[in-house]
Amino acid sequence: MIKTAFILLAAGSSTRMGTNKLALRIGGATPIERCFGAISRSSFAVSSVCVTVSELTKNDVDILCKTAPFSCPVYNVTGGSTRGESVYNALLSLDKDTDIVVIHDAARCLISSEIIDKSIQSAIDNGSGIVGTMAHDTIRKTSGELLDRNELFITQTPQTFRYNEILEAYHKDAENGFIETDDCAVYEKAGHKATLVMGDIMNQKLTCASDVPFFQAACSGSLRIGFGEDTHKLGTNRKLILGGVEIPFGLGLIGHSDADVLIHAIIDALLGAACLGDIGVLFPDNDMQYKDISSIILLERVHELLSSKGITTNNIDATIVAQSPKLAPFIENIRRNIALALKTDISLISVKATTPEHTGPEGHHECITVRCVASLMM
Repeated sequence: MIKTAFILLAAGSSTRMGTNKLALRIGGATPIERCFGAISRSSFAVSSVCVTVSELTKNDVDILCKTAPFSCPVYNVTGGSTRGESVYNALLSLDKDTDIVVIHDAARCLISSEIIDKSIQSAIDNGSGIVGTMAHDTIRKTSGELLDRNELFITQTPQTFRYNEILEAYHKDAENGFIETDDCAVYEKAGHKATLVMGDIMNQKLTCASDVPFFQAACSGSLRIGFGEDTHKLGTNRKLILGGVEIPFGLGLIGHSDADVLIHAIIDALLGAACLGDIGVLFPDNDMQYKDISSIILLERVHELLSSKGITTNNIDATIVAQSPKLAPFIENIRRNIALALKTDISLISVKATTPEHTGPEGHHECITVRCVASLMM
């Protein structure tokens, strides 16, 4: 089996953006999360993922590496003062029996798995696969000289190589002080021939604040709506857990897991929007591995499932129907837990509580019901 490693470059300073561009949410996901999604959907098995980081990006990348949708090692290394130095540090960290290495800028977060696969296949067949597009515009030098756009290739990433060849090329570049501006130039200067792979005009680089509206529009996708509803009986000798928060009360919810009725309704809403069944299909109540499990763990697993399919959570709106206890003091912690499980911002999570005015089973402390609407970006 071909051992394919990925290097994701995220060690920049975001000077032209004015803020950490890799922490921005583009269509509900950060650029690094979007790159992880595209890599995870590649047809080629991923042997490792190395992310280069700076002081600006390290903390966020540490968290993302722990929750990345891969079964292989995912880790970060400190980048350098130049792009070349960052790539070299990452190359040195890879297993020496790596066959192919894919080098990609995290800021090119609209990359597709199809282009990644074309780049890898080219590297297997030819030694390299340099993604780019032909120039579409009329281009002139500042002197006014007109260039033939039919001869111009706009280089992008990924740039993919046989590992031993690009590593040796970077050894030489390091000795010269990392003077080249991209991996292809390093490769060619070492005497290799670059093979060009036609990419996609959508594979743009997020650089300035003025780029953000384009990226948001490109990631808008199709909006899907799901509805979830769940009811659990109240009983004695049970903890009352809602949204992963234990709430002091004389009664608790009865169920196979921790019976967190709020999380169960959210899971059903998410699965419904994605047409992926329901909570009972994914986590059967006759399976002992889910006995007394925290429902927050189940929500994290649902998030991983959705992410693996390139689906992001747009927003959640849930209403808890309970006569008591009063839930207002706990709502912020509940929202925070849900946002953390879904790797999204708390501003996208709405949780409300209402009383049924002593009517119905909820009003007589027989049960608690939750109704939830979720929207997803596909």
